Amino acid sequence: MHPSPAFTLTPLFQDALFPNGISQYAIGGIFIGLGVAVIYLGTGIIAGASTFLESTLSYVSDVPRFQKPKYVASRDWRVLFTLGMVGGAAVYQLAFHGGFWTTDVQWWRLLGGGFLVGVGTRLGKGCTSGHGVCGVGSASFTSIVNVATFMLVAIGIAQLVQAMGVSP
Repeated sequence: MHPSPAFTLTPLFQDALFPNGISQYAIGGIFIGLGVAVIYLGTGIIAGASTFLESTLSYVSDVPRFQKPKYVASRDWRVLFTLGMVGGAAVYQLAFHGGFWTTDVQWWRLLGGGFLVGVGTRLGKGCTSGHGVCGVGSASFTSIVNVATFMLVAIGIAQLVQAMGVSP
């Protein structure tokens, strides 16, 4: 009896899925996993981006939800984490692509999409990073259901938009 072979991508299939190579994605995944693990081990806090945004709102809003002690007590380092995500992307873009703006999508579409994502994070009790990276990684049933829902809706909307001929 032969042992089952490890999962491998055929070169043609791999090139179709990852035309720029796979190593940059693997390295990014390692950094994301390490960052999430360090934050969780150091603080006991799940590193979802929507929670980081809510804690930032505790600086400017008197709404009780934003004034929870866990947000107020940890908001300084959460702001640094959020700025690090944005700043890291900006540094990468400048270093490897020579500019900040990387999309042909109109600003109003980005704004509308951002608003819808914000509403979705409230309805889904968290964002794709919290559920997808942390929740699925800890085998949370709620997170697994949420990620499956995110993916199905995103794939469906992408197919609908493409079928309608909408471009950036």
